[in-house]
Amino acid sequence: MGNHGRPVWGFYAHQQINRLAVFTLPVEMMPFFKKHIGFLADNAVNPDKRRYAVVGEAPRHFIDLDAYPDTLATTLPRYYKEATDRYGADTLALHGLVPWQIQLTKYQLTEAFKQRNVRRILRVAADLGHYIADANVPLHTTRNYNGQLTGQQGIHGFWESRLPELFSTDYDFLTGQAEYIYSPQKVAWQAVFKANAALDSVLRFEQKLTEAMGETRKFGFEERNGITTKVYSADFSQRYHDQLKGQVERQMRASVKMVGNFWYTCWVDAGQPDLRALAKYQLTEEEQKEEAEEKKSWLKRLFSAREE
Repeated sequence: MGNHGRPVWGFYAHQQINRLAVFTLPVEMMPFFKKHIGFLADNAVNPDKRRYAVVGEAPRHFIDLDAYPDTLATTLPRYYKEATDRYGADTLALHGLVPWQIQLTKYQLTEAFKQRNVRRILRVAADLGHYIADANVPLHTTRNYNGQLTGQQGIHGFWESRLPELFSTDYDFLTGQAEYIYSPQKVAWQAVFKANAALDSVLRFEQKLTEAMGETRKFGFEERNGITTKVYSADFSQRYHDQLKGQVERQMRASVKMVGNFWYTCWVDAGQPDLRALAKYQLTEEEQKEEAEEKKSWLKRLFSAREE
């Protein structure tokens, strides 16, 4: 399956995270972001749709910290240029780029705000929300990203799709107002390390629970859109979720707050352009057509890429 087949935060969680991040923003940013909240939520999954269509997209979603001899010391430079000098671009891409991708996308969003380019602001903001959310997923920080090295295949989608869909309606997403980030680079790395610190529980609790409950009680079947699919049973999901003691909620909340912080920081760094004026802007027919065309081209390439 290779790195290309890595599972991803469920669509639902990504959309929620971008949507909720809007509510952390200060009043000056609100008219623009509220007006486009549908776009920011719907397009939260663009980077996943591009994974198979755009060369170089797949590594932007993760980083295998365990692929490096010592990530905490200076062996893994925090700046991309220094990291490429040490390891080479190919090695970095192989093991994932998410913290550096967040830094790059942060820069791109600041530029989009400076240029007052509405379409670009929205697209880059949606992307940035996606990469930040990915950085907060424990299984995005390891080579064992789907439990495939420990006989726990499927744990990725379980943790980041099934659990949020079952339980996130009860989560508390009041995270307080967006705050300015003085070192985006540091914050991106902190998120990754914090997520990685939760990895041990993610894997261990699932293994123990499987031993205790057995395969037959672990899975159930659900009908979705007329198709019967095998899913982690409600009982197994509930017990695992309880054992994680709010971990999924913490990581989702952290994502929401971090996305809001980054959007706000980009706007401030761009000189706080007047977003009320930009909120009045309507995408031209030309721009709307381009949006639709681009999505179609990802899909086309997706189908041709998968037939190989």
